[in-house]
Amino acid sequence: MKINEVERQVDITKKNIRFYEQQGLLSPKRNMENGYRDYSEEDVTELKKIKMLRKLSLPIEEIRRIQKGDLLLSDALQRQVILLERERASLEETTRLCRMLSEETCQYAAFSPDQYLERMVVMEQEGTKFLNVNRHDILQKKLAPMIFSGLVILLMVGIIAFTIWAYLADDMPLLAAGLFILVPVVMILAIVAVLLQRMKEIEGGEEDAARKY
Repeated sequence: MKINEVERQVDITKKNIRFYEQQGLLSPKRNMENGYRDYSEEDVTELKKIKMLRKLSLPIEEIRRIQKGDLLLSDALQRQVILLERERASLEETTRLCRMLSEETCQYAAFSPDQYLERMVVMEQEGTKFLNVNRHDILQKKLAPMIFSGLVILLMVGIIAFTIWAYLADDMPLLAAGLFILVPVVMILAIVAVLLQRMKEIEGGEEDAARKY
């Protein structure tokens, strides 16, 4: 069957199906006549299993090990139960702390955070997990330069594509075409270099600064 039918039966997107194929979780056969993927009922069943396990938050790597027989499904699920119970306990402790703060604190300007931060340190040592301020802040800082760089790179790629089209249509001399291609290529390389450097700065110095929270 075709991917559109699989998408309807399993109720997941084509993008997700392709992703699972790329991850090696699904290997549909090819139609010898047209080269298209030909999904079987076994593939549909496998996708349903993957969908269920992913809904239970099992990592891709563990699902891969289960498929290969390197990990028993029962063992993976038991480990997931333990992880979920820990997360639930963390949420309960966080909820309890929020409730206590709401009952003890009247105004933002009036309350002292020191005693609560000390309490949170103890709670973390006991297993409670709070939001990772460092990682959250770093991801926020990375987002803007990545989006801007991506847009500029797309623009440069568009210029290169237009130049190639113009050259093939005999509307542009070879020298001019080469120049119009070289400049965007250099700009793309420079943008990538600057972006990588910015990512290192965020992961380095700015991450250290974030630890002061």
